Amino acid sequence: MEEKRTIYSVTEINRKARVVLENAMGELWVEGELSRVTIHSSGHWYFTLKDAGAAVSCAMFARDNASVLFKPKDGIKVQMLARPSLYEASGRYQLIATEMEEAGKGNLQEQFEKLKARLADEGLFDSDRKKSLPVLPKKIGVVTSPTGAAIRDIIHVLTRRFPNIGILLIPAKVQGAGAEQGIAKAINYLNTRNDIDVMIVGRGGGSIEDLWNFNEEVVARAIFESDIPVISAVGHEIDFTISDFVADVRAPTPSAAAELAVREKGALEDEISLVDRRLKQSLKTLNQDFRLRLNRAAHSYVFREPATLVKQYRQNIQSLETRMGDLLKMDAREKAGRVERSNVRMAHLLESGVQQAHQRVDELGMVLRHEMERKAERDRQKFQSLESQLRMLNPLAVLGRGYSLTCKPDGTVVRAKKDVEVGELLVTQLADGKVISNITEKE
Repeated sequence: MEEKRTIYSVTEINRKARVVLENAMGELWVEGELSRVTIHSSGHWYFTLKDAGAAVSCAMFARDNASVLFKPKDGIKVQMLARPSLYEASGRYQLIATEMEEAGKGNLQEQFEKLKARLADEGLFDSDRKKSLPVLPKKIGVVTSPTGAAIRDIIHVLTRRFPNIGILLIPAKVQGAGAEQGIAKAINYLNTRNDIDVMIVGRGGGSIEDLWNFNEEVVARAIFESDIPVISAVGHEIDFTISDFVADVRAPTPSAAAELAVREKGALEDEISLVDRRLKQSLKTLNQDFRLRLNRAAHSYVFREPATLVKQYRQNIQSLETRMGDLLKMDAREKAGRVERSNVRMAHLLESGVQQAHQRVDELGMVLRHEMERKAERDRQKFQSLESQLRMLNPLAVLGRGYSLTCKPDGTVVRAKKDVEVGELLVTQLADGKVISNITEKE
């Protein structure tokens, strides 16, 4: 007999291989260089991770890459948490990443976030304490390396925008161990001068390690305590440091910082010329208006016939005085009439109130007498009823109908013959008196 075969489809084989691969290895951290990075319209990332000896296809889905703090691009060395898997449709082995950070940045990024949170809690980033930049500074202080591209860019932009602007460079080491102390010292020195209107603190772009000195707390506190407005210009547009958050203004590049520090001289001159023209035109218009008003006043009736005008005003005043006197008299008479009418109404109301009170007292007296008579009659009837009941209940009342009451000499009532003995004396109470008898025999 032929042996029965178990036949698998390619899909089933790839699915089994994926399950075995995922269960056997689980998640792990892997380091390598990004290559062939593709960012899909869905938000998913597809790329190759490689090193000197091998390469592997990778994917990172949108729900996971949303927390990555940098934009992936070819050539970046990264560390990522991923699980080995297999893409069933093509049978291609791949890594599915869930976390990613630039290689060497993990610890620095953690330090950055902790310091940022602590300084934010202390209020170093609060917008209400940030100072405004001066409209037209006379001299600008710059804290940066004297040999870097940043100072050349800053000087070029400043002198192009405002050729006679004052620039004071305070040379500072901007990279490497201890550079942060020099940066802070330069900031503090500028604050001892009285000729600096604004300062630029920064350097050109670089890795997070290159920019790290601007993430140090000593630099952040020097910027925060500066009385001079500070523009932070560290790195390129995508780079952010603690200095950027503390500074009064953050510029994406050193050149942009120079543009923020001073306006173009030509534009200011154009504005001044425009304002000057407007001011001259306004003064001219105002002068013409005043001349016209003066001319009208000079030809007015006031200046042509002043005596007549004064006489008219005097007559008006006298007329007003007479009218005011009449009004005061009318007002006084009206008030006196209102007082008199009020007194009459008050007297009438009082008299009416007294009459009503008397009438009410009489009515209440009549009601009281009526109630007293009714109560006396009820009490008399009640007394007669009680008296009748009392007479009916009196035991002596029945004696008048032929009954008698027999008692022993001590007052004990005799109710049966067993209550007496032969020879005892008995007292019998009749309706009209008592009879005393002696017991001689009991039947």
